[in-house]
Amino acid sequence: PTAIRAFMRLGEEHPRKHDLSSLRLLGSVGEPINPEAWMWYREVIGGGRCPVVDTWWQTETGGIMISPLPGATPTKPGSATLPLPGIHAEILDRQGNPVPKGQGGLLFLTKPWPSMLRTVYGDPERYVKTYFSELPGKYFTGDGARTDLDGYFWLMGRVDDVVNVAGHRLGTAEVESALVSHPRIAEAAVVGRPDELKGTALVAFVTLKKGTEPSAELKKELANHVTKEIGAIARPDEIRFAEGLPKTRSGKIMRRLLRDVAAGKQTTGDTTTLEDLNVLATLRQDEE
Repeated sequence: PTAIRAFMRLGEEHPRKHDLSSLRLLGSVGEPINPEAWMWYREVIGGGRCPVVDTWWQTETGGIMISPLPGATPTKPGSATLPLPGIHAEILDRQGNPVPKGQGGLLFLTKPWPSMLRTVYGDPERYVKTYFSELPGKYFTGDGARTDLDGYFWLMGRVDDVVNVAGHRLGTAEVESALVSHPRIAEAAVVGRPDELKGTALVAFVTLKKGTEPSAELKKELANHVTKEIGAIARPDEIRFAEGLPKTRSGKIMRRLLRDVAAGKQTTGDTTTLEDLNVLATLRQDEE
């Protein structure tokens, strides 16, 4: 989805120059896709005729787990739809109780499957602690999710990316989706920084679509847009315009690094997978 939004930012004229008629299937992986990116991908890249397969899986699962069957499963922009045959996925609370439809919870896999990870090489205790300590006997994915009235799964991102703002738990992926639904925004990454009053304050890093200039008025407009889409509790405390966001070579935004920037801390973690170190340096210069 990050790569798709990067292409959206550059405009439709680039894919329009090419013959894409041989494409038959479009895939998405890595993080939740927002409906606007899903529709752009389907219409501009797929010509409105290619099924979009929004897949949820992990390296540890050994294969795709939740995904539409191309051309067979009715799709909804932004939803990974349903678990594949033989995959048992449930959304539970921390006590192991099923969460009502429409409410967010933790995504668990509740029965074994053929391609599952069996251990961590040389450290079986770490395997059990990492994946099976949250609820014994159930595989904890580390992701938050919800189901709608049709039982379709909507991924909300890593539980680490859920922030507590004045006692309310917010998925940063939801705030990011609200921001990129604004016609002038290409990409957004939302992180939390410590705040004495709220506990956590929301900081949004956004990149603008081609031809849009940053301004104080646009910041206000974006904050109001999030309030309208989600509610006042999700209104970002700070919005920063950025030329680019720190990403891995596979296109994932490194929110861990953005949390350091937002909090004014030096980056101490591993940056070897960062595609462009200059992006991080530029963000710090903008901060100064």
